[in-house]
Amino acid sequence: MNSSEIWITILVAAGVSLLVRALPLTLIRRPIKNRFIRSFLFYVPYATLAVMTFPAMIDAAAHPVAGIAALAAGAIAAWCRLGLFPVAIISCAVEFLAGLIPV
Repeated sequence: MNSSEIWITILVAAGVSLLVRALPLTLIRRPIKNRFIRSFLFYVPYATLAVMTFPAMIDAAAHPVAGIAALAAGAIAAWCRLGLFPVAIISCAVEFLAGLIPV
C-alpha cells in the first residue's frame, strides 16, 4: 500500500466510525421507553467486553488449560464481589501456577 491508500483507508474507517456513533443520536430524539430495548442497550457494553476478553484470556496463556483455570478463578472471585484489582491478581496467580504444571 502506498501513502495515499493508507490515508484513504484511515478516512473511510473514521467516517464509518462516526456514522455508527452519530446516526443513533440523530435518528432517536425521544427517550426510549421500550423496556426490552432499554435492557438490551444496557447490557451491550458488558457483552462486548466479554466477547473480547474471554478468548484473549485463554489464548494469551502458556496453555489453554491455564487460561481456562484463570478465567474460572477470576469469575469466582468476581462472583464473590471482590474488586477489580483482587480479581486480576487472583487470575494472574492462577494462570502462573497452572502454567508451571507440565501438560
